[in-house]
Amino acid sequence: MTAYVIAKLRDAAPHPEIADYIERIPATFEPYGGRFLVHVTQHEVKEGTWPGSVVIIGFPGIAEARSWWDSPAYQEIAPLRSRHIQGDLILIDGVPEGYDPAATARAMREALSAE
Repeated sequence: MTAYVIAKLRDAAPHPEIADYIERIPATFEPYGGRFLVHVTQHEVKEGTWPGSVVIIGFPGIAEARSWWDSPAYQEIAPLRSRHIQGDLILIDGVPEGYDPAATARAMREALSAE
């Protein structure tokens, strides 16, 4: 099942270390099957507020995403970003093939009726 790294970045100040980070990051996630899905693109806020930017990296599975995050190669360059950009980052599983949200709603209704 596909997994994702989602970063919500804010307060990015241009800095040479950020350029270095951007140049070097693909080499850190490629061995784990990772690739950029969203990077340095515009977003349109439809509800609430969303200052900053979004980065999404896809991986074949959560194990690969964790291995990338924990890898010496990534940990070596992570400070190049974190020293200059504030943000939040999560690793998250996608839904399995054939996911049925109606089944989730049914299970929720059943749990609520059992209360």
